[in-house]
Amino acid sequence: MPVADDLDVWERRLEEKVQSDTSVRETDREAIIRARCGQGIFKERVSRIERRCRITGVENLTHLIASHCKPWRDSSNEERLNGENGLLLTPSIDHLFDRGFIGFESSGELIISPVAHRPSLQRMGIATEQVVNVGAFTEGQKHFLDFHRNSVLLRVSR
Repeated sequence: MPVADDLDVWERRLEEKVQSDTSVRETDREAIIRARCGQGIFKERVSRIERRCRITGVENLTHLIASHCKPWRDSSNEERLNGENGLLLTPSIDHLFDRGFIGFESSGELIISPVAHRPSLQRMGIATEQVVNVGAFTEGQKHFLDFHRNSVLLRVSR
């Protein structure tokens, strides 16, 4: 899977750039790197806003990933740690969100990409035959979800 491998290499290079950026305090650099690995301050900040996976309802933080709405690679250092740039999601739902197979309207309505394999989504617990609303988002989350809809969510190619 060369595309994923290229992305991993690219993200590692970004991490190296953050690590060597002397304009950012060392403790902040470490927090940014930990946030990229799904640890630390970012997950804590997201968990102040989110209490559970919006799709599955899982509440145990051990089983949740703090997923960036505006991807880490596209975010400024400040955005990378901003709790409103995240949702707590179970790993399979994080995968779907991260890869653009699902997204969310500002109203909370679940968006399913037209290229998503609906039987797989159903097996992962996503209702594909009805409108699903996952609840309200903060204004900050709406801003980052707008980026996700416009830049991450997969559309039909024209």
